[in-house]
Amino acid sequence: MSEQQPESDDRPDEFDEIVAEETDRDPDLAVIEAGSRTLRAHGGAPQGDQAPSRPEDPEVERALREVEQELAGRWGETKLEPSVTRIAALMDVLGSPQRAYPSIHVTGTNGKTSTARMIEALLVAFELRTGRYTSPHVQSITERISLDGLPISHERFVETYHDIKPYVEMVDAAEEYRLSFFEVLTGMAYAAFADAPVDAAVVEVGMGGSWDATNVIDGSVAVITPISLDHTDRLGSTPGEIAQEKGGVIKQGAAVILAQQPVDAAQVLLKKAVEVDATVAREGMEFGVVSREVAVGGQHLTLRGLGGEYEDIFLPLYGAHMAHNAAVALAAVEAFFGIGAEHARPLDVDTVRKAFASVSSPGRMEVVRRSPTVVLDAAHNPAGALATAEAVTESFGFSRLIGVVGASEGKDVKGVFEAFEPIFAEVVVTENTSHRAMSADDLAAIAVEVFGSERVQVEPRLDDALEAAITLAEEEAEFGGAGVLVTGSVITVGEARLLLKRG
Repeated sequence: MSEQQPESDDRPDEFDEIVAEETDRDPDLAVIEAGSRTLRAHGGAPQGDQAPSRPEDPEVERALREVEQELAGRWGETKLEPSVTRIAALMDVLGSPQRAYPSIHVTGTNGKTSTARMIEALLVAFELRTGRYTSPHVQSITERISLDGLPISHERFVETYHDIKPYVEMVDAAEEYRLSFFEVLTGMAYAAFADAPVDAAVVEVGMGGSWDATNVIDGSVAVITPISLDHTDRLGSTPGEIAQEKGGVIKQGAAVILAQQPVDAAQVLLKKAVEVDATVAREGMEFGVVSREVAVGGQHLTLRGLGGEYEDIFLPLYGAHMAHNAAVALAAVEAFFGIGAEHARPLDVDTVRKAFASVSSPGRMEVVRRSPTVVLDAAHNPAGALATAEAVTESFGFSRLIGVVGASEGKDVKGVFEAFEPIFAEVVVTENTSHRAMSADDLAAIAVEVFGSERVQVEPRLDDALEAAITLAEEEAEFGGAGVLVTGSVITVGEARLLLKRG
C-alpha cells in the first residue's frame, strides 16, 4: 500500500479555501444538488452549472448567512427524533399550506433524486407549475426548494424563512424538542409552494417515510424507488423492515408506483397498499423498460407506460438504473394525470421526449472533465455501487479506471469496495471535510482487504487524491482510454465538483 505525505505546511490550502467559500454551513450538507454538466443529446457540450453562487448584493448575502446560521443551530439531519408531531404542529399554525396543491411523494433507497427530477421535467413539459423539494444541496441552501426546475432566489428564501419564523418559534415553545433543521426547511418549502402557487409538488423524503418530516402531505401518487440496505441503524436490517418505514408514504386511495423491489420489501408494500385501498402499478408488470441502447451522451429508450409505449426517448444519463428511474417517473406522471385509472390513452410522446431530453441529475454518473474523463457518482451503499459499476462498464469502456473513494462512518464500505473491485485498476482512498467522514487510514485498511496493498493509495486530502488518481489514469500510455470515478459519498462527490469546477 503506497502512501504519500501532504506537502509542507507552507502550501496554500486551496481546497480548504474552496470548501469554506462554497459550503460555509453544516458540512453534512455539502453534496451534489447543483446544476448538471451531464452531456446533452447528440453529444453536445457539457452544460454549465445551474447552482446559484453566493449573492452579489452584500445585504442579501448578510441576510442569507444569518438565516443559515440560525438553521445550523438546530438539530442537523443526522440527528432524528422519529415523529411528525412537530412538523404537523407547524403546518397547523401555518394554515396547512401542504394541502394547497396535489403532491407526488418519492421515497426508496437509491434513485430518489434522479426520479424526482425526471418527474418534475415531465410535469413542466406539460405546462404545469411545479415545486420540487429535495435534499441535500451543494453550493446554496436555496437549491433544496425549486420552482419550475430552478432554485428559489436568495431573497425569496430569506423572505420565506422570516415569514414562517414566528410560527416556528410558537411550535418550539410548545414542544419538548425544537423543530429540526430539516423540519424548518420542509415547512419553508411547503409554504413557498402554496405562495407561488404551484400546480403540483414533487417531494423527496429525507429518510424513511412514516416519520419523515415530509410525510404531512397527502401524496396522490406515492413513488417507491428500489429499496436496499442503508441507514440500517434507523430503518431496519432487512429490505422488508425498511419497507415498513418507507411504505408510510402510501396514503388512503393513492396511486402507488413501485420500482422493482426485493421480494420481502414488495410483500410489505403490497400489503400496505391493500390496507389503504391504494392502486398499485409495478415495474415489470404494468410498466417498464422495453428496450434501451447506449448512445452518445446517454441512452435511447423505449418505455412502456400505463397508457402505452413511448418510443425513441433520449435520456442524457448513463446506466440501466437511470432507464428504470425514467420508467418509474413516467408511470408516476401518468398516474398523476389519471392514465391507467380514468384514461387509457398515452401522454403526448413528443412532449415526453422533450422532457426526458432536458433531464439532468448532478453527481449521478456525471462527467465533469475529459482527458482523462472524470466521472462523479454518489453511490454510497453496495446496491448503488453495483449499479454504478455496471453503468461505467457499459457506457465508457475505460481501458484503465482509477477510483477515488471517500466514505462516511457507519456505511457498508466493504460492500461498496467489493462492487467496484472488478472495474478499478487501483483505488485512491481519501476523506471529505464532514465530521462524519471515515478517516483515510481506516478506509485504507478495508480497501486492502478487498484490493490488496499494491492497488491501494492513501491521500487524506481530496485535492491530492484527485491529482493522484488522474496521474495513475494516465500511466502506461493509455491516456485516451483512461478514466477516474469519484464515489463513496454524496459529500465527497460534492466537494470534488467544487474542486474540478475551479480547474
